[in-house]
Amino acid sequence: MTRLHRRARYAVTLAAGALVVSACSSGGGGGDGDGGSKSEGPGEDKTVSANYSIGTAADAAGPAPEAPGAKKGGTVTVLQRDAFNHLDPGQIYFADVLANQMLYNRSLTSYKIDDKGRVKLVGDLATDSGTPSDGGKTWKFTLKDGLKFEDGSPITSKDVRWGIERLYAPFETDGPLYIPQWLSGDGNDFRKALPDGPYKGQHLPSSVLDTPDDKTIVFHFRQPHADTPYATAMPNIGAVKADKDTQRKYDIAPFSSGPYKVDNFKVGKSLTLVRNEHWDPKTDPIRHQYADRFEISFGHQYADSTRRLLAGQGVDRTAMSFSNAVAPEMTAKVLNQADTKARRLVEVQPYVDYMTFNTSRIKDVKVRKALAYAMPNGQILQQNGGATAGIVATNYLSPAMDGYRPTDPYGKKDKPAGDPEKARALLKEAGKEGVEIVYAYANTDVQQKVSVVVTQALERAGFKVQKKEVDANTWRTAISEVGNKFDVYRTSWGADWPVSSTVVPPLFDGRQIADGSQNYGHLDNPEVNAEVDRITKITDVKKAGEEWQKLADRILTDDVPGVPTFYNRQFSLWGSGLGGVKYHPVYGTLDPTAVFVK
Repeated sequence: MTRLHRRARYAVTLAAGALVVSACSSGGGGGDGDGGSKSEGPGEDKTVSANYSIGTAADAAGPAPEAPGAKKGGTVTVLQRDAFNHLDPGQIYFADVLANQMLYNRSLTSYKIDDKGRVKLVGDLATDSGTPSDGGKTWKFTLKDGLKFEDGSPITSKDVRWGIERLYAPFETDGPLYIPQWLSGDGNDFRKALPDGPYKGQHLPSSVLDTPDDKTIVFHFRQPHADTPYATAMPNIGAVKADKDTQRKYDIAPFSSGPYKVDNFKVGKSLTLVRNEHWDPKTDPIRHQYADRFEISFGHQYADSTRRLLAGQGVDRTAMSFSNAVAPEMTAKVLNQADTKARRLVEVQPYVDYMTFNTSRIKDVKVRKALAYAMPNGQILQQNGGATAGIVATNYLSPAMDGYRPTDPYGKKDKPAGDPEKARALLKEAGKEGVEIVYAYANTDVQQKVSVVVTQALERAGFKVQKKEVDANTWRTAISEVGNKFDVYRTSWGADWPVSSTVVPPLFDGRQIADGSQNYGHLDNPEVNAEVDRITKITDVKKAGEEWQKLADRILTDDVPGVPTFYNRQFSLWGSGLGGVKYHPVYGTLDPTAVFVK
């Protein structure tokens, strides 16, 4: 399951110039409800607000706490289904590449995960989580001493400025854009402030982004942003050395600031990471450098990786996957094999799976509503692994989001296999009986099975379905092209931090439409855009949360740019020869930063 990154479940407000963590509704599909026995169900839901906190300057100091029993040396093998679409931190937004970038990339702030899965947002390159002033419009960060790139040169504030300014370049389209948009303009308008990035000698004025000395970075936003420490934890708010910035080619050989560096990258095939001898553990509160190298290979379907990890022979004994789930058809075998209990987990993820409808192509809302009623949520979930993969979704927002209400406009709880009669009636009203739908899906083992149940359900509802299989290695790029020729396709999303302003605007604001953006359904409704602007200005997170839910519900019932299918869980397995493996609740993947070979 290719999953987009958007994380965490805590809400922030600005009060008396300080960040305050406020509670939000728990959930996200947690508990044992559909998970069977206690050992089979998901772990305690780590996406709830009580699991998160903002760390102090002391929490940002390195080195990271030692993993029990940790040893140095050896090679960690990583089995991934999908080839990494990006290594450039400026372009990273998917869960698997988010996990990978932790090994070679550091951002201003980041997430420190303890052995119980508790999360602290701490300074990473910065000494702390930032200091606000001017009512939250201005944020100051100070860099730590001893930070170095992989060539031993010091990391300075000018390198962080370069890393941010390159996000304005026209090729930087796939990563999160909160910081440049907060600095310079909404949607893609921010690029007008620096249309070529820093590559022609132009820079943002110091009144916008200031680096008064080598250790200080100051953001001057157009509006207050209490959640700035979370935005600066995105992988693209880090340091890039100007004379090592190869622009588009940076995707092949990013310059490391973390404990590992790129040794060899064969696009679409494999990636080797080796030790970065200039990384200083005393500066890093999050990462270790236990293994000598990570050997990552692509093209491993879930059945392949599960079989290899279960057997644990040869190099597979010291293998893992950042994001491959246990193959649905092998769930029972993994659960019943006694020696897997210490090397498996089922965790609630901060993601929702959707079937997106291309509103550029399907212009009749009755047809889109018919698709929503026809979609077989329960069968889609079953093909993904059933209870260990998630629970049926009923609306766009995760149950862990502040302001969430359990609305179910398409009756998915009562009719998880879909409502073909209602769908047929809508098609008849629209005069579109037998309309052809181009349904695109990735050529993975799971999505091929999903395609069967989706096609059958749509045909029962009166659609004619043209199936379009797409190479999984190019899938992410294919669905994010504005001019794609697909009508229906799977997408996934989770909050970047736990307020719905990181869900509704990216997915449904028409001003965000662009190649590589996350408005996958191309919805551009001026009324929705106006509501996004109105709710964004609400400073009370609780009130804003309620308004985001209302808007999300209105979009789902009136505009229908897609239908949610299930709230996600991750069922992972790793080799018996590895230690230090833990879950990263923010990314929804396994965390490689403390992994060691036993």
